[in-house]
Amino acid sequence: MPVTAKLSGKFYEAFGDEIANTLVEWFNQVDATYRADLIQLNQSNFDRFDAKLDQRITRLDAKWGRIWQELDAKLEKRLAQLEAKFDGRLAQLESKFEGRLAQLESKFERELAELKTEVESRFVQLDAKLEQRVAELRLELNSGMGSLRAELIKWMFVFWAGTVVPLAGLMVALML
Repeated sequence: MPVTAKLSGKFYEAFGDEIANTLVEWFNQVDATYRADLIQLNQSNFDRFDAKLDQRITRLDAKWGRIWQELDAKLEKRLAQLEAKFDGRLAQLESKFEGRLAQLESKFERELAELKTEVESRFVQLDAKLEQRVAELRLELNSGMGSLRAELIKWMFVFWAGTVVPLAGLMVALML
């Protein structure tokens, strides 16, 4: 049997049912009152704690809001500085690139002009060699044509003589 049940039994034996019931009811009322007071006290403490917590959260929220605004402003300022620096560096690189490109272009044009001059001089040399070779070929052709003409005339005379002699013989034979 539990201890409270033993005590409760002895209490009823010592005082009787009526007094014990009255005391139990009184203890229950006191307990209920204390419980209600304790609940009310806890509720008021919780409400105060909740109000203070809301106050602190509001202050922290405002403080963090300011901190974030300051950080955002610093970040924007730093980004603007970096962008300006980047734009300056980009302009420097562009000018360097344009200068280098101009140098390369002038070098290319100079080398192209040199190549053009060299090609033209080669063409002049080739043209001179070609004209010389054509002149040599004409001389060879003319000398070859002269000997070919002589050969042709010789053979023409042979064929003419071969044709005229029988014709003359035929004419003499017809006249006789």
